[in-house]
Amino acid sequence: MADVAKEAGVSHQTVSRVLNDHPNVRGDTRARVLEAIDKLGYRRNLVARALVTRHSRTLGVVSFDTTLYGPASTVYGIEQAARAAGYFVSIVSLTSIDKVGVRDALDYLADQGVDGIVVVAPQRSAAEALADLPVGVPAVAVEGGQAGDVAVVCVDQVEGGRLATEHLLSLGHETVWHVRGPADWLEAEGRVAGWRAALARAGRAAPEPLAGDWSPRSGYEAGRGLARMADVTAVFVANDQMALGVLRAFAEQGVKVPEQVSVVGFDDIPESEFFSPPLTTVRQDFGAVGRHSIGVLLRQIEADGPREPERLVVPPTFVPRVSTARR
Repeated sequence: MADVAKEAGVSHQTVSRVLNDHPNVRGDTRARVLEAIDKLGYRRNLVARALVTRHSRTLGVVSFDTTLYGPASTVYGIEQAARAAGYFVSIVSLTSIDKVGVRDALDYLADQGVDGIVVVAPQRSAAEALADLPVGVPAVAVEGGQAGDVAVVCVDQVEGGRLATEHLLSLGHETVWHVRGPADWLEAEGRVAGWRAALARAGRAAPEPLAGDWSPRSGYEAGRGLARMADVTAVFVANDQMALGVLRAFAEQGVKVPEQVSVVGFDDIPESEFFSPPLTTVRQDFGAVGRHSIGVLLRQIEADGPREPERLVVPPTFVPRVSTARR
């Protein structure tokens, strides 16, 4: 900074004011300082700045299995919202979830001096690991269920399951079969709960759900089993990738969608409107999840003292297409 001041013929304090966008700097002086910065290739020492301000302008994100559409879209929404708020993001992506791995990720980010941490915690084991958050570090859990003393931002998965099931029942189907996600996933549990609640409210028995693992392959295997059941007329699939597999299995077995069986997915991935037929589904607003996550986290960072943990729920949206029809 002293070299920049010498090159521009100004004081060290003037350079500091320019770097911090202080209004009390003449235009020609600001231009000279910026020219000197460009000429000398000056870069601020963010570590030193963080020691002075106690803010690094960096947020940490811990994520799991970003090969899946939901977690990947959630992380993208968080990163975009953070950048819009003037923060950079440091991401730690874990391939497996255990308390040691989560604790190491949280400690690593805390040691980096991040101002706060967002943990994408769609699995029960991840949500339980939030008890290991470093003391005094503001944090938010995304899809974290009931994460104890940690703020949570989530999509209303129960409502999404209810919307999908009630739509199928409204078309005259006697009951709705379900291809569920993995048992440890909170999102899968919520969608099952919404499906069961809608059936119970309508006085219909809930068939035994078929297990899936979010992949098209698991949906395909479930679909092959469903295609052999003559009484199946409506299926709610817990994500669009598995729904793609179900549609493929039905097509191979000569089961027509939606003439014989109606199918609803979940997520509204970009490809779902181009499935054959275009898939009726439930949309999650990952951009809203990102914005709300960063908003909740910044309120914690800016608070003078401890805040009560917030719980902010984002509503899903039902997206009707042509994979469902009246019975």
